[in-house]
Amino acid sequence: SDARDHDDAVFAEPDPDPQNQGGYVVWVAIADVAHYVRLGSAIDKEARKRGNSVYMPDRVVPMLPEKLSTNLCSLRVGAWRVTLAVRMTLRADGRVAAHRFYRGPIKVATKLSYQQAQDAFDGNPADAPTLAALWQAYQAMAAAREKRAPLNIDRPERRIELNKAGEIEHIHTPPRLEAHRLIEEMMVAANVCAAKTLEKHKRALIYRAHDTPPDERVRALADFVRPLGLTLSLGQTVLPQMFNALMAQARQDVHYPSISEAVLRTQAQAIYSTENIGHFGLNLGQYAHFTSPIRRYADLTVHRALIAALKFGDDGQTTAEAEALPDIAETISATERRAMLAERAANDRYLAAYMANRLGDNFTGRVSGLSRAGLFIRLDDGGADGLVPISTLGAERFYADAEKMQLTGSTTGLTFRIGQEVEVKLKEAMPLKGGLLFSLQQGGTYERKKKRRPRPKRRGR
Repeated sequence: SDARDHDDAVFAEPDPDPQNQGGYVVWVAIADVAHYVRLGSAIDKEARKRGNSVYMPDRVVPMLPEKLSTNLCSLRVGAWRVTLAVRMTLRADGRVAAHRFYRGPIKVATKLSYQQAQDAFDGNPADAPTLAALWQAYQAMAAAREKRAPLNIDRPERRIELNKAGEIEHIHTPPRLEAHRLIEEMMVAANVCAAKTLEKHKRALIYRAHDTPPDERVRALADFVRPLGLTLSLGQTVLPQMFNALMAQARQDVHYPSISEAVLRTQAQAIYSTENIGHFGLNLGQYAHFTSPIRRYADLTVHRALIAALKFGDDGQTTAEAEALPDIAETISATERRAMLAERAANDRYLAAYMANRLGDNFTGRVSGLSRAGLFIRLDDGGADGLVPISTLGAERFYADAEKMQLTGSTTGLTFRIGQEVEVKLKEAMPLKGGLLFSLQQGGTYERKKKRRPRPKRRGR
């Protein structure tokens, strides 16, 4: 509801082709950023250097100038906007049978927030016939998604809302709606179509690549869940279904948060690459970002490649750009990591300032990380992260095992695991550093012995 830029629009209708009974036609139209940001221009060079937009609680650091991102390249209701669009023909089972790209102007008929769309899907108001076909098409795509069985990790995202004074007013976890999944599923389908089209025309492109988890991490996960009474079958091809089945085993178990966090840590990091290794998490053989050129430079390179491949104009990919794609992929992978760190640091600073007036309070949280420094704790209430220093856990020496995702005491064998629930007290808040220090209220080991006072030296006779 508070979005400022709108770079994608969707439309669906039953397929009029009698040969495709029960099928649908789905359109996904994306703002034609390449029309405005010409290759080699000053704006293009700056966009490549930034790599992506960065989203802070109080501001957005955009990849493109605001006149483009919130106006000319924003698909506003009732305004003509230039786009790259893909028309996808769905079978009744939700699979894409055919697709074709177009370049041209569109006029958006309606803008709805996710909640408004969800209300319409739920029949409130009842007179929303324009969304009926969209909902039905999504239900078919969702069934196809279930058969494909991508990795399904349910990790809620918290949002920080600020007041006019720039202080935290509210921290909440927005509801996960089917309307969100509808847009995501249609964007994923459009991204796959973009990759397939460029491969068909033998055009160089940047893929969104997500590798299979390394074997040592998978074995470590198996070791992690075994004491919890769960099994992860080794010695077979690693597929997303393995992890989904593991989490399904533990769905009603008290250890589910621990296992979900451990599965997430087992995965490789997604990157941009000119080498197609597939996308493990989505369980797709080819995948390229196409749907957000306002905020991701990778998508802009894919748009230009499509323009050149399909002869949509003279502002498409050049030979020089095609040759530079490996370097561009490496650069924007780095800028993406930089953005993630910046967003996390900003959130940590706001949360530390918010928590500063709660010193001495007790909280429930979970172990989100561990190292030789101690236990990193994420609070259930608000999602703030902090550290329990290893020196405060007790007199014994503790050893961190990154592979097994646990911290173990050398004398008592006391073990802390990723995802484990703990109760902590807030000891210190450092807003400038974005740091919180906790002390463990339960589950620590024996007390540290008091040091003896040194005996006074006897004076010589």
